[in-house]
Amino acid sequence: MTVLIAGCGDLGTEAGLRFAATAHRVVGWRRSPEKLPPEIEGVEANLASAGLPPIPADTTAVVVAVAADSPTEDAYRAAYVDGLERVLNALKRDAVAPRRVLFVSSTAVYGDAGGGWVDESTTAASGGYSGRILREAEELLHGQFHGTETRGIVLRLGGIYGPARTRLIDQVRGGSAVVPDQPRYTNRIHRDDAAAAIVHLMTMKSMPSATYVGVDNYPAELGEVLRFLASELGVPELPAGPAGEPRGGNKRCSNALLRSTGFEFAFPSFREGYREVLAGTGVRHP
Repeated sequence: MTVLIAGCGDLGTEAGLRFAATAHRVVGWRRSPEKLPPEIEGVEANLASAGLPPIPADTTAVVVAVAADSPTEDAYRAAYVDGLERVLNALKRDAVAPRRVLFVSSTAVYGDAGGGWVDESTTAASGGYSGRILREAEELLHGQFHGTETRGIVLRLGGIYGPARTRLIDQVRGGSAVVPDQPRYTNRIHRDDAAAAIVHLMTMKSMPSATYVGVDNYPAELGEVLRFLASELGVPELPAGPAGEPRGGNKRCSNALLRSTGFEFAFPSFREGYREVLAGTGVRHP
């Protein structure tokens, strides 16, 4: 069985390696396929342009894990809506009907909930262009496979951190981190758990739901995370004050539906995850 990963960047590569470890053939579409490890068959492809490569006829699973080139509305639309549409058109062009197609979305579709809880049943109502465009892509996916044997799955990931994703660590270490003077909840997931969730949903025996929230078990107040990192790094007490507009809004995302499928997190909270990242970077305080 062949798994196609369209947009085989950091997250897609980690997922691809996990698919390959379970004896799947993995084809990765990427602008620079030479950067992919040998376990993944790299194929040059640019989802922002027409003329995508042929899709292997035995493809049973497709993962669309794209990223915008810049934080602009045009770049988001080109990546998430237009890119997904080109992949779906390529499936029709080549008459390939996979069992499952998963689109990596974001909890940004929910916008701000004033610190309240959200889950898959919560109406997506983002006030920003990023959430609105991602929601449009989600609807495109589900509309494409409605009434067919192919299952379209949306995985709404929280903030991904991990190897090479060290924004908060860099802020604390560099002295620019500010503890918000008002409580602000954040939701995150380690890169490895995000990749494992993709593989789990694409290979589980029971039929997946249409949408899942992909975050760890502990929606954390940002100040708590920053103080933890400061302690781990041996940084003096952080200043408190206005911290600007929250990234992704102030909300607590529930992963209960994902966990109900039997998925288990390697890093159930930011503490385990960031300790693993710090150990890998060699900058953790003794």
